[in-house]
Amino acid sequence: MSWLESLGLLGLFLGTFLAATIVPFSSDALYVAVLMATHNPIGCLVVGTLGNWLGSVTTYWIGRIGRWEWIERWFKVSPEAMERQKKKVDRYGIWLALLAWVPFIGDVFTLALGFFKTKPVGTMLLLLVGKFLRFLVWNFVIGAL
Repeated sequence: MSWLESLGLLGLFLGTFLAATIVPFSSDALYVAVLMATHNPIGCLVVGTLGNWLGSVTTYWIGRIGRWEWIERWFKVSPEAMERQKKKVDRYGIWLALLAWVPFIGDVFTLALGFFKTKPVGTMLLLLVGKFLRFLVWNFVIGAL
């Protein structure tokens, strides 16, 4: 992760993008490190949000074009797990996009939102809001704003 930190805002963009896809990576640790190194809370907020949001958008569209057999083979998600996700998507709808930032389950929710074909515009907007609020909270926690 230190090589991403050394790239500053570019590293933050790349890292937050990758962390919002299926790559297991902590965007929070990277965000805090770059925020503390650059002392640029607005730049970090914009770049971190944009990278993380675009990573989630990518995950959403991967889910959207997905087929059951692809999800099982490539992502190692069982049919039972997909059925559980379908029940959640049916119950909560696009509002699950606000939880896309939560480690581990957020990516699964995002993939499921795409797979079960929720409304793209509403889903994208809520993904963006959730990502923004998450990094905004980090700015306040660190005392950068």
